[in-house]
Amino acid sequence: MHKNPRTPEELAEELLGRRFDDLDKEDREVLRRIATGTVVGPNADELAALHATRGDKLADRVAAVGGSWGFIIAFAVVLFGWMLLNSSVLQALGIRPFDAYPYIFLNLMLSMLAAIQAPVIMMSQNRQAEKDRITARHDYEVNLRTQLEIIRLQRRFDHLMEYLETRRSAEDGEQA
Repeated sequence: MHKNPRTPEELAEELLGRRFDDLDKEDREVLRRIATGTVVGPNADELAALHATRGDKLADRVAAVGGSWGFIIAFAVVLFGWMLLNSSVLQALGIRPFDAYPYIFLNLMLSMLAAIQAPVIMMSQNRQAEKDRITARHDYEVNLRTQLEIIRLQRRFDHLMEYLETRRSAEDGEQA
């Protein structure tokens, strides 16, 4: 019967019909894992967490907070409070508003917040895009490994069928 390949090089020749050195890095890694019987490596979240700096973690937290309904509602409350305070409440108390209409100081603060928040959110989006690329590579590896295992099983099944056919032909020849 047919011997099962044990090395990645043998697997490349048998399953893909190509030399191991001619394959992509991902394909070679899949064949190595099949040959050793190991499972797929760490997922995107684990890899991202391993390589995350403090700045990366801070950017993710800022993006998580800045992109939430809680932040939007709280920010709307602060804005309306600011406008209310600087339009009527302080005047009713006989105090001159510190940022009267058209709220120039408020506009300055909002512009500064946007100037800082936008790049931080983009940093977080870049990290998410990197996670997505890792996930895509992981999915590709899983799909390739599945296809190769199916090919291996199909070939084993074909060899088993040939063996059974040979045995049945031999038995039919003996009975005749």
